[in-house]
Amino acid sequence: MDTIPLIQRVVAILWPSFITAGIATVLFTTMLDPAHIFIDYEISRLGSYTISFFVFWSFGAVTAASTCYFLKPCEAINKARERARAEAIEVAKAVAEQSAMAAKK
Repeated sequence: MDTIPLIQRVVAILWPSFITAGIATVLFTTMLDPAHIFIDYEISRLGSYTISFFVFWSFGAVTAASTCYFLKPCEAINKARERARAEAIEVAKAVAEQSAMAAKK
């Protein structure tokens, strides 16, 4: 998974969720009128369609991102955690050394 460029991973999550959101919005708005859902707010019909689309797109993106996360082997996740932990320890040591040097001055 590390060999795939970041932009390709982002597009692999956003593009399918975009298509799914479009289909879900069409199905949702043919069955229900979003203007009735947002009746307490002064939102136009087009605004309610837009809100519905972005809500469906966010749900799709979260689902796709979760799928990508759970497709990673556990070893890769554990290695990344260990690497992050080791880096955090190194940074903490460097900060402690700098503050000790500053205290001596």
